[in-house]
Amino acid sequence: MRRICLTLPTNRACASTIATLGEEAAYAVRHFDVEVHLLVLDSSEGDVFAEHARAVRELPAVPGVVAHHVGEADQRDFLRRVIDEAGVAKPDLLLDLMLPDRLSYGACTNRAFLLAAALGCESVHRRDSDSRYQVADGSPVFPVHPELMALGRRASDVAPLVSDSTLDAAHADKPVAMVGGSFVGELSVDIGEIQRLDPDVYHDVVSLWAPLDWSERQKRELVAESFRGAGDAVFTADHTVLGLVDPMRVDMCNIAFHRVHERIPLPPATDTIGSDYFLIHVVHDATLPGVLHNRDIVNYYTPERRTGAGFTAYQTRYVKFLLSMLYLNFAYDRMAEAGSALLDERGEVRAEVVAGFVRESTGLDQADNAHRLDVLEAAYRKLGGKYARFAEHVAAERERLLREARQDTEDFALLMEAWGPMVDASRKVSPCAPRR
Repeated sequence: MRRICLTLPTNRACASTIATLGEEAAYAVRHFDVEVHLLVLDSSEGDVFAEHARAVRELPAVPGVVAHHVGEADQRDFLRRVIDEAGVAKPDLLLDLMLPDRLSYGACTNRAFLLAAALGCESVHRRDSDSRYQVADGSPVFPVHPELMALGRRASDVAPLVSDSTLDAAHADKPVAMVGGSFVGELSVDIGEIQRLDPDVYHDVVSLWAPLDWSERQKRELVAESFRGAGDAVFTADHTVLGLVDPMRVDMCNIAFHRVHERIPLPPATDTIGSDYFLIHVVHDATLPGVLHNRDIVNYYTPERRTGAGFTAYQTRYVKFLLSMLYLNFAYDRMAEAGSALLDERGEVRAEVVAGFVRESTGLDQADNAHRLDVLEAAYRKLGGKYARFAEHVAAERERLLREARQDTEDFALLMEAWGPMVDASRKVSPCAPRR
């Protein structure tokens, strides 16, 4: 029997999402020979944390489903024991990178990866708190079905089970390392208001995540498909494609990994949108098979990120995402050039090679990022109102933003170099006790 981890990292109220995640876990054990560890990694506090604990306790008892609700204190204790067991350099810094005091999309998922290893799970299936499942014929459309149908199996064995295959025969003996879908609904990055206010400004601020030397045509094409997911597609029937999955076609709210997450962590950058997408690129560039499915998640936004301090915080995360691309695009280019050479003789990703690309990127000149900030400030000022006020904030924080983008990348290289020993140590350390 396979043991899998179905995880929901959260820092906001989402009791209803926990309930539907429980339904997905129950669906998995009904349809597949698996034991599901439902892992809610909770960074909320007070009444919200208590509400989540109650939601986990009230999940129907289902044989084969084990629920865990783990707050930050227990997460910190687990991480400290893992880091001590691993015997890695700079243990205090690594603890901060795994559980920072600021929001980090990559760090919360990295904690799920380590806890999954401690729980003996061979795959991690991630969902988000601000998303819902589509419904067909009155029932939720659970992504765990195509995930478990293919994940970890040899690609040649999966080929007869999917709707289509674009996979080269050279990769047929490799296991499927990733299964993912996209989302429908609102943009994955909450900048739709900018598009409504001024499409030209929207183009300017979205195209900045491309390498600056791209042609205008390339940038227009990138803007046209960025952050849209599957648009307004409605699920009517399964469609699955085996191949090297394009990172633009999947989303981290609807993803599952097998083994590869034990080789490469996600960037632990704080306050940075998109910091959790690196592994999708690794799977693609290393020529590891994946399956793309159409059981898309419904994305929506909570209102706190659109006004006041929430607006400033969210837009800052977007700015930091754009600045991170100076370094990540460099690493992506090197990985794409390496291709299957990123894999060792066992078919595992060479973490030291990927870490070397990331570390090399930290020596890049920051002129491109200074230009990105120039364009952003001008664009936000053109929009006026709260956007103009945010432009002043960016101008005041300019040097800090540039410095943090580079430091975040250096930290990622350090974490990647320590990741293997930390995963091994997780298997020797008792995880937090299940809540039910």
